[in-house]
Amino acid sequence: MLSKHKLYCVAILLIANMGFAQNSNEVISGKIQEKDEHGQLKALIGANVYWSGTTLGTSTDVSGEFSIARTELSNSLIVSFIGYGNDTINVTKSNHLEILLDRSVDLGVVEVVHRTRSTQISTMDPIKIEHIGKKELLKAACCNLSESFETNPSVDVSFTDAVTGTKQIQMLGLSGPYIQITRENMPYVRGISSIYGLTYIPGPWISSIQLNKGMGSVANGYESIAGQINVELRKPEIDDKLYLTTYTNEKGRVEGNVVFNQALSKQLGSGILLHASANPLKHDLNGDGFLDHTINQNFIGINRWKFAGDDGFRMQLGIEGAMSAHIAGQSIFEPLTDEGSTEIWGMGLDLKRVQGWAKFGKVYEDRPWKSVGLQVSASNDDQKSYFGTNRYDAKESTLYANFIYQSIFKTTQHNIRIGASAFDDKYDEALNDTTFTREELVVGAFAEYTYLNKEKFTAVVGVRTDYHNLYGLIFTPRMHLRYKIGEKNVIRASAGRGLRSANIISENKGILASSRTIVIQGDGNDTPYGLQPEIAQNYGLNYTRKFTVDYRDGLFTVDLYKTNFENQIILDLDQDAQKAVFYNLDGLSYAHNIQLQLDYEIVNRLDMRIAYRYNEVKATYDGELLLKPLIASHRSFINLGYETRKYWRFDYTLNWIGQKRIPSTALNPVAYQVAEWSPDYILMNAQVSKTWKEKFEVYLGGENLLDFKQENPIIASEAPFSPYFDASLVWGPIFGRTMYLGLRYTVK
Repeated sequence: MLSKHKLYCVAILLIANMGFAQNSNEVISGKIQEKDEHGQLKALIGANVYWSGTTLGTSTDVSGEFSIARTELSNSLIVSFIGYGNDTINVTKSNHLEILLDRSVDLGVVEVVHRTRSTQISTMDPIKIEHIGKKELLKAACCNLSESFETNPSVDVSFTDAVTGTKQIQMLGLSGPYIQITRENMPYVRGISSIYGLTYIPGPWISSIQLNKGMGSVANGYESIAGQINVELRKPEIDDKLYLTTYTNEKGRVEGNVVFNQALSKQLGSGILLHASANPLKHDLNGDGFLDHTINQNFIGINRWKFAGDDGFRMQLGIEGAMSAHIAGQSIFEPLTDEGSTEIWGMGLDLKRVQGWAKFGKVYEDRPWKSVGLQVSASNDDQKSYFGTNRYDAKESTLYANFIYQSIFKTTQHNIRIGASAFDDKYDEALNDTTFTREELVVGAFAEYTYLNKEKFTAVVGVRTDYHNLYGLIFTPRMHLRYKIGEKNVIRASAGRGLRSANIISENKGILASSRTIVIQGDGNDTPYGLQPEIAQNYGLNYTRKFTVDYRDGLFTVDLYKTNFENQIILDLDQDAQKAVFYNLDGLSYAHNIQLQLDYEIVNRLDMRIAYRYNEVKATYDGELLLKPLIASHRSFINLGYETRKYWRFDYTLNWIGQKRIPSTALNPVAYQVAEWSPDYILMNAQVSKTWKEKFEVYLGGENLLDFKQENPIIASEAPFSPYFDASLVWGPIFGRTMYLGLRYTVK
């Protein structure tokens, strides 16, 4: 009998094959563009394309591209978009259409025949990028970036430990620090903030997310290994003037967000983004004597300015501040009297961040393919924490600069991008009585060449060379290839090398919620913690197929990725249940990933996304090649979203998560031993929302509706100062069913 994950895989292939079989009609394709205020051509996303006198239509993707099956009912193709004049085209041949919409006609009410997809994948980009829009983010509560991927099968979400309940993300079976996370294409979540930094980006602030697996561009640095996530915030020049949100759940969490944008002139705009949240209530629903979540309060604010000159000059300035305070531990713990106690176990965490940034750029109006830009930022992160009798404090100060020049070589078929960057990271960490202080200085340069052969083939070849004051010369080659087969099929391939410094304590802070002794087996050199940098090669192959069944568009994708580590910092929890041992890799370490995904509009306004993902992630632990712990090899996923014409939205997500290997506890007394494998389990989330006049929205939802929880997630919870206490072996949900309610208010 076939296992569940094999049946899931077969089902996806069969449904996709049905789409291929029914997609034999003649297809008309094209690209729709607009001219911006500087006369530059820009893709028009979400424009409606339909046959006159019918309801047969489609909409453009993130590259402005569309394809539509020919019909015998009409030869007149109508293109429309709110705020633009309609364009009617008499189609006599199957040539690729290039359409320019004109803003000169002021339209009244335009009926949108087809809806823009909430997540889009361009067939023109050489890198397979998932563009996650606001509509997708509204499908779940999405309180911060770590909670923004509930409806995305490419990203897994797990917990660092059962005390803080901090969520972390994984991609390609690798944890968050292997993912390069940027905010508006500038480094953001990294260093000591690689875990908690996700909470600094509230979901309501996000305009869109761009997600790609594997290697990214050399222009963004050498640190990405598993992939890249770029977050775009709501823009003061184009987004709603005022956006207010509130949220509360049955566990006592409350939060509010304000986004205020103001166009001060045609050239100057400003935005203010504010966030406040708290959870003052204590819960111990499983009766283990420990709080189920932290008592916390959080404040984040951003003020940003944008200037666009008539001569092509662009400028952005911004400043951000964040403060977060958390208390957890035993339910009887009182921080004012019990901090540092050996009688009552408690946890305290205080986070502070200050950041300022600036962007300067010049676009040449008479040569729109030519531009020059400079990005600079400065930030300071301060973390103070204690876990029982363990204390960990860390500070990081960062200066960053990146210069980019872009142009063409002879023709627009040959694009070049060159630049230089610099990083200065200063770290000051203290773990109990041991200090770790270092400064990392990196200067580098890069060059990237793009070859465009009409619409069929694209090649991007890039290389960067950096000098690191601790690691010496770093050479980073990367390549991306794209080949289009017909009008519907795209194959992409990628390869490259990545390197990063591991911040072993801050990235694995969950182990502090245990009695494990931390052992660092460094080689005594001047590198961070006496350990070598993490270095890996990543290879990817993607297949994307667009299809049409019953005049509704669908998308089928296959992703294959392979990551091989030259060196990796191994956290060994198997060697001894009372120790956490760090050492350089001595042997093999790799991650193999396969993902199948199908997106299709089953019936009018009912969208389906179904996926299956397989991970094989192994590393050498003390001479033995083992599956990495707490990572599921199998995951199946389905998301259904339905939207009525009366502005009701219904969203439903079902996840099946396979077994995970648990680090060995065989040396513990029997009472404190746990199974070697977790059970598989199902997570179910749902949400319903209603909007009035595109201004006011109410949403009600539930997470983990089946109320599945990991039983006894804390080992020796009744004896937290014993050598067997461990809250870091979390493989499943630690919160039960959670119902929530929220409001959204918009002023256009």
